Amino acid sequence: MNTHTQVVVIGGGVVGCSVLYHLTKLGWKDVTLIERDELTSGSSWHAAGGFHTLNGDPNVAQLQSYTVDLYKELEEISGQSCSLHLTGGVMLADTPERMDFLRLAQAKGRYLGMDLELISVSEAKKMFPLLDEKHFIGALWDPIEGHLDPSGTTHAYAKAARVNGATVLRHTKVEELVQTPDGTWDVITNKGTIHAEHVVNAGGLWARECGRMVGIELPVLAMEHMYLLTDEMEEVTSHNEATGKELIGVLDFGGEIYTRQEGKGVLLGTYEQNCRPWSPRQTPWDFGHELLAPDLDRIAPELEVGFEHFPALQNAGIKQIINGPFTFAPDGNPLVGPVRGLRNYWVACGVMAGFSQGGGVGLTLANWMINGDPGYDIWGMDVARYGTWATLSYTNAKVQENYRRRFRIRFPNEELPAARPQQTTPLYDRMLAQGAVMGDSWGLETPLWFAPEGVEAKDIVSYHRSNDFEHIGAECRAVRESVGVTETANFAKYEITGPGAESFLSLLMTNTMPKVGRIILTPMLNENGKLIGDFTIARASDQKFYMWGSSQAEIYHMRWFEKHLPEDGSVTIRAINLGWVGLSIAGPNSRKVLEKITGDDVSGEAFRFMDFREMDVANAPCKVNRITYTGDLGYEIWMAPEYQRQVYDALMKAGAEFNIVNFGMRALLCLRLEKNFGTWFREFRPIYGAFEADLGRFVKLSKDTFIGKEAAQKEFDEGPKRLRVSFVVDASDADVMGDEPVWHDGKVIGWVTSGGYAHYLRKSLAQGYIPSELAANTQEGAFEIEILGERRKATIISEPLFDPKAERMRM
Repeated sequence: MNTHTQVVVIGGGVVGCSVLYHLTKLGWKDVTLIERDELTSGSSWHAAGGFHTLNGDPNVAQLQSYTVDLYKELEEISGQSCSLHLTGGVMLADTPERMDFLRLAQAKGRYLGMDLELISVSEAKKMFPLLDEKHFIGALWDPIEGHLDPSGTTHAYAKAARVNGATVLRHTKVEELVQTPDGTWDVITNKGTIHAEHVVNAGGLWARECGRMVGIELPVLAMEHMYLLTDEMEEVTSHNEATGKELIGVLDFGGEIYTRQEGKGVLLGTYEQNCRPWSPRQTPWDFGHELLAPDLDRIAPELEVGFEHFPALQNAGIKQIINGPFTFAPDGNPLVGPVRGLRNYWVACGVMAGFSQGGGVGLTLANWMINGDPGYDIWGMDVARYGTWATLSYTNAKVQENYRRRFRIRFPNEELPAARPQQTTPLYDRMLAQGAVMGDSWGLETPLWFAPEGVEAKDIVSYHRSNDFEHIGAECRAVRESVGVTETANFAKYEITGPGAESFLSLLMTNTMPKVGRIILTPMLNENGKLIGDFTIARASDQKFYMWGSSQAEIYHMRWFEKHLPEDGSVTIRAINLGWVGLSIAGPNSRKVLEKITGDDVSGEAFRFMDFREMDVANAPCKVNRITYTGDLGYEIWMAPEYQRQVYDALMKAGAEFNIVNFGMRALLCLRLEKNFGTWFREFRPIYGAFEADLGRFVKLSKDTFIGKEAAQKEFDEGPKRLRVSFVVDASDADVMGDEPVWHDGKVIGWVTSGGYAHYLRKSLAQGYIPSELAANTQEGAFEIEILGERRKATIISEPLFDPKAERMRM
C-alpha cells in the first residue's frame, strides 16, 4: 500500500467511484479510493438502478442529463457493461393538481432542451399495458429514462479510473482522520497510514461516521427502502413479443409507487408513508452486502393502490423482496463540496439517486477540487446550505418527511411542518397571536402573511392564487400608502474589523467601500466573474464594517470569506447570526413613526438615503440603515434579541395613528418586484455575470483589483450575451413561480427566475433572462411566458413601474 497520495476518496459506492474517475479524467492521477469491504457494499449494490433526467431544480437536471450521457463513455473506457436499458418513462397524473405539476415539468424541460411530451392515458397504456386507464387523466413522457445494472456501472467507474491511473484499495477500513499542521491529512486505516493532500468523504451509509472523525455532524440519515420483483408475467412477455420493446418505466403519483420491467416480470417500489429510519444514530461497521428483513405489511397501503392501478399485478407471484438502506439529506438533495473550516476535506454524500446524479456529483466535485469552482450552479447540492441548526434529531425528522413526500407535489406556497419550530425570535409568539402564517427560512420561523381577525391563519396550497392573495394585497397597499413593519431576522449579518478590513472587503467586492456612516450595495464575484453574493455594507468606523446578505448562504459565504482572509491577522470576520434580530419599517409615514421613538434627528437632511447610524430606538441600542427592500422610504433597525420586543411594541404604538400594519415576507417580495429588485438564489446565482444581472452600476472597473475583475471587464467589453429583464404578464388566476420558459416568435428563448402579483400596481410581474439582443424589445405582447401549460402574453418594462425615479426612497 502506498503511503502517500494526492487524494483519498473514502467509499467504494457509485458516488465514490464517480469522484475517483472524474479526478483522473480532469488530470489528477495520483488518487486512491479506499473501501472497507467490496465495491458497491452498502447501498449501491441493491439499488433499483433507475435513472432519469427530470428534476425540480433545473441545474440538477442538467447534471442528471450529463450522468446519463456518461455511461457509454464509461463502457468504452472500462470495457465493463453498464447494462443500459433506455426504455423511456412516464409520470402518471390522477388529479388536476398533478396534471398542473406535469405541465410545469414539461415547461421547465423546454429551456433545458429536454424532449418531454404530455400524452394521453391511452398512449401511456400502449407502452405500459398493465395500467388501468380509469384511474388517470394524463401523463408526461420522457424518452431519456431507463435502468441499468448498479454493480456493473459502479465497477465501470472504478475500472475507468484505474485505466486513467487511479488506485483502488478494497477491504481497507478508515479508522481515523488526522489533519496535520500544514493542512494535509493522515488517513489511518487497518492496514496502515496514507498521507494525503485531500480527503473526500463519499462514505454513503457511513458518511456520518467519516464526518465525526473530523468533528462534524453531517445531516444525513439512512432509510429502509423496499421494492419487490415479480415472477414472469404473461402480460409482460406478450408486450415484448408484440412490440419488440421493454415496458417503459412508470411513476404513479397516486399510488406513490414506481415500476418498470425486470427480466420477464416487473419491479415495483414505493416510498411508503409508514417509513422507517435505519440505524438513526450510528451505522454498524460490519454491515455490507446484507439486506434488511422485508416487511410487506408496512407498504400494504401503497401496494393496494398499486394493485388497483395496475390490476395484472394482483395475480403476479412475488419472486423477491428487496429491503435495503439508502441515505438522504433533509431535502433529498446530495451534500457536495468543501466543508467550511476544514482545509481540503470534501464531501459527496446523501446521493439517494446515485445512478441519476452520481456522474454529475463526481464531475462537479472534481472540478471544484482541481479548478477551484464546480463549473456548474450546484447551490441545491452544496453542503453549505445547512447550518448547525440541522442537528441529528432535526435531520431524522426532516428526512422522514421528505421520504414520505418523495412522490408528492410541493406547491409554491406550501410550508412543511416537520421539526418546526427549530429557531424563533422573541416575537414568535407575538406574531402568531396576530395571525401570522409562518415559514421556514434557513431553520428560522419567519412571518409570511397575516390573517385578519376571523380568518384562519393557514395556507391553502395551490399553483393558483390562493387564500392569502387578498390579505397580502392589503399588506402591500398599507405599506405603499402609509407604513408597515416586518421582521427581518432572516438576513445573514456579519461584522468585519481590523486594520485590513477595508482592503479585504475591497478585494472581495466589486464596489468601492463606503465612507463612515454610509452604506453601499455590492455584488461579489468568483474568479470567473460569476455572481456568488449580493450584499449591503455599512461602515461604522475606519476599521469596522457591518454587512448583510442572504441567510441561506451564510455558511457558503463564510467559507469563501475565510478562504481569502489575510494570513497576517489584520482582519476578523464573524457571522452574527441571531445575535442580532431586525425590524424594518417602510412607507411614506415611516419617518414619522421612527422620529417618535428616538431622540436622534432622522429628517431627510440629517439622515439621508443610504446612511447608517447607531442610535437609541425605544431606549434600546440599535443600528439603523436608511434603506429597505420595498424600494420605499424606510429603515432597517437591528438590535440584540433582548430588545426586540420593546422596539416592536414602541413602533406599533407610535404607528397606531398612521394605521401601521404588520407585513410578511410574501408582501415584501411582491413590493420588491414593483422596483425590479432581484434576489439571491433566483436572479443572482453563480451562472450569471454582474452585467447580465443588471448590476453593472455596482461594479467599479476603475478599482485597482477585485476577485473576478478580469472576467467582469471582459463581460463589459464584449457585452453580456443575455440580460435580466422584467415583464408585465397577462396572467389570469395564476402567476409565475420561477423556471417557466419565455417564448418569442414561437421559440423558447429564455426563462423566468421569479415573479408574482404586484398588488399595489395590480399587475402580474416576472423577472428572467433572455438574449441581450431582445432585451430592448418593449413592444406590447412581444413575448409569451408559459404558465401551467398556457402561453400568456408578456411585455418587457425598461424601468420600475413603481417610483421609476426612486424619489420615494430619497424622501
